[in-house]
Amino acid sequence: MRTLDDLLAEGVEGRRVLVRSDLNVPLDGDRITDDGRIRESAPTILRLAGAGARVVVCAHLGRPKGVPDERYTLRPVAARLGEILGRPVRFAADVVGASARSTVDSLGDGEIALLENVRFEPGETSKDDAERGAFADRLAALVQPGGAYVDDAFGAVHRKHASVYDVARRLPAYAGVLLVRELDVLSRLTGHDPAMPRPYVVVLGGSKVSDKLGVISALLPKVDRLLVGGGMCFTFLAARGLEVGESLLEADQVETCRRLLQRDGDRIGLPADIVVATEISEDAETSVVDADAIPAGSKGLDIGPVAVDAFGGAVFDAETVFWNGPMGVFEVAPFAAGTSGVAQAIADSRAFTVVGGGDSAAAVRQLGIDEKAFDHISTGGGASLEFLEGRVLPGVAVLDE
Repeated sequence: MRTLDDLLAEGVEGRRVLVRSDLNVPLDGDRITDDGRIRESAPTILRLAGAGARVVVCAHLGRPKGVPDERYTLRPVAARLGEILGRPVRFAADVVGASARSTVDSLGDGEIALLENVRFEPGETSKDDAERGAFADRLAALVQPGGAYVDDAFGAVHRKHASVYDVARRLPAYAGVLLVRELDVLSRLTGHDPAMPRPYVVVLGGSKVSDKLGVISALLPKVDRLLVGGGMCFTFLAARGLEVGESLLEADQVETCRRLLQRDGDRIGLPADIVVATEISEDAETSVVDADAIPAGSKGLDIGPVAVDAFGGAVFDAETVFWNGPMGVFEVAPFAAGTSGVAQAIADSRAFTVVGGGDSAAAVRQLGIDEKAFDHISTGGGASLEFLEGRVLPGVAVLDE
């Protein structure tokens, strides 16, 4: 795989370089509530601009339906990107239309432009190869002749989308700083290296066990402990024959969880106590009950303090830790203690620690935990899980062609 270093060695001064960044940040109106992905995208853009490239950044935001939607415009992202970079970022009001062409044509050496949301174009996410390819042709044409492509959007490499996959087949393609770092760090967690520091502990949460079965199956044979919290723990508790009240339950996955417990139950840790309530609200009345005593009519919405201590103890003894998924409904204060406690235990541990992006990364920032306390916070929740499952990531595979 060729990297940004290879491209810079070839020389980029005066050349147009299309950079696929991951700028998919949460918005409250036009206010960015977490700019982590923008900050992580900056190093590649700055290195190219500093070397005299004419940098054309493309990215997606949210899930518009292939048509312009002002709720998902990248305009506020362009402003914040410029602040982080410390230099102007020109904004094109479309993706491959007249505004994009004129904006790119006006760039001088070392200048930067951001195109509008690529998902405003139906060809970006189309499952039809020809439609996707036609859009990729128009994207590639923006930086021709003599252009290059740099993929730095780890959070999107598990998608076979035009700006991630097809453009890389039309231009000389390279991996950016962030993408290389993500792959390097996550490769250390696959369990294939016999020199991996152990014990190796994986902490998984989130709402649905079905979303995590692939990574559970892939990692269970390789980890020393797999700790399960969040909504997904209730399907495991049900597999043990326990009543879970009105807690989130995937009945069709109970038998699968039962088999996992029968085969590897000595390495699977489940919460001993649960925070329950009848509603999810800031002023909900909560109680802590043993995991085998969840009342009918109540919902389990967080792991309890005994579970936090047990999970924290396993993390304390670990040498390698991977965490993906909150322990409860952390966005609502009465149900945030589990996620906060486990996250802080991981932050305080001496282990090599990796946060698997998505809601886990959001929780770190929302709960005020020092990001620098972790060795790596991934920008891609889904992509990190698929990588650890051993699945082919189209945006990575195409760079190896």
